[in-house]
Amino acid sequence: MIELERNEGALLMSLGKLNGKADMEKLIKESKLSESAIMRAALSLSQKGLLKIEERKITLLKLNEEGFLYASEGLPERKLIKAVLKLGGKASLEEAASEAKINPNLLPIVLGWISRKNLGKIIKEKGKIFIEAKEEKPETLDEALLKKIFVEQEVINEELSKEFNEALEILKRRNLLSEIKKTLRMFYLSEEGWKLVKEGVKVAIEVSELTPELIIGGKWQQVKLKKYNIQALTPSIWPGKKQPYKKFLDELKFKLVSLGFKEMSGPLIELMFFNCDALFMPQDHPAREIHDIFFIKEPEFGDLTKYEKYLMNVKETHENGWVTGSKGWRYDFSIEASKKFILRSHGTAISVRTLISEKLEIPGKYFSIARCYRPEVTDKTHLTEFNQVEGIVVGENLTFRDLLGILKTLAIEVAEADEVAFKPDYFPFTEPSVELAAYKKDYGWLEFGGAGIFRPEVTLPLGIKVPVLAWGLGVDRLFMMKAGIDDIRELFTQNLNWLRNKKVI
Repeated sequence: MIELERNEGALLMSLGKLNGKADMEKLIKESKLSESAIMRAALSLSQKGLLKIEERKITLLKLNEEGFLYASEGLPERKLIKAVLKLGGKASLEEAASEAKINPNLLPIVLGWISRKNLGKIIKEKGKIFIEAKEEKPETLDEALLKKIFVEQEVINEELSKEFNEALEILKRRNLLSEIKKTLRMFYLSEEGWKLVKEGVKVAIEVSELTPELIIGGKWQQVKLKKYNIQALTPSIWPGKKQPYKKFLDELKFKLVSLGFKEMSGPLIELMFFNCDALFMPQDHPAREIHDIFFIKEPEFGDLTKYEKYLMNVKETHENGWVTGSKGWRYDFSIEASKKFILRSHGTAISVRTLISEKLEIPGKYFSIARCYRPEVTDKTHLTEFNQVEGIVVGENLTFRDLLGILKTLAIEVAEADEVAFKPDYFPFTEPSVELAAYKKDYGWLEFGGAGIFRPEVTLPLGIKVPVLAWGLGVDRLFMMKAGIDDIRELFTQNLNWLRNKKVI
């Protein structure tokens, strides 16, 4: 009779009770063994010809947070059509969106899905968009699949019927799903295994650890030592490590400091003066509207008393050019508008604060890794909050060529880009201005951000009389290129599988 190790015997007897066939979940329940213990025992039994193991790779589909929301409340295009029907079968886009409580930023996407699915008719009348719907159309396949996954909590991709193929691609494109790769295992008793189960399993008492007692008492000569199987599976261990993006930001900070840059900082809740006015951005500039800036509701205004000297210089520069040689923007500058509190929309606001700081050194090089906020539509390339790496270099005789050199170094050293390209751009606060794009093999081209030399209308009102090179780059995108990620939302994911399996860069 074959002697088996304790876990091998327990596994063999459990399979016998389960009619010789079981998956991992049933075996864990029946044998009271852990998954890793079962796998070690199963591999050993397989080598002895007592059982067979069949493996099948599958992909589990689960809803992410956005998918769960849409499954419980309905897809936004469906909600919009229901709102139109409730309003009489025809309504303006604004009325329908308000009734359906849909974020205005999502409306262009929602209209696209209404047109693609033929859920209603989109009409333009006198410069306004109207939606017309006579009846609610039947549930579409992507809605059916969304509901199926919602009810079942998880679905095996490979077991879905072919009719859901296109619907699955739609849900993936809309980033409503998370996919988890998994290996399913089935265990079968062989003829020899069945024979042994019927005859009775004899379990050998084996020792896996030599203790001082066994050695001193000489009992080690009487016991059977357990063989060490280096091919056996072991439990997965997930050691602690830094979140990959956080680690990248720390390394970026270290590289910039090693290049001679000093870190600068500023508040997240910023005054409009620093965010826009001091950067020679006119107070009627489109970027200052509510769709590009988050305004603070309460308190609405801050205090600029300690910055009054700079405020008056900036006011005159906007109105008539002051002593900068410019004609300004030729409008009545509002000091009250300068006092408005906002969420910082770009890192350049920190550069302005640094330029008026008593600690400013000329020549000097400064950087910040700044958290910024804009009311963007969330998709694979945009988030409402993001990071920018912002920098300025202050000193005599600096040129545009110096700026291009800095940008190229950042793209190659930080993002590990293979090629770098520059093209002319426009910003109200720099002249000349440039946009940086970089290419990486197997990833493609990606735009990183803009740069330029601060205009006299920016530097002179702040008391700076030397050139200032300025650059603001999307550090999130720098990491995406370095890590080969194509969806910006993965940077801040709570998906443990992604975090555990992501290589430490």
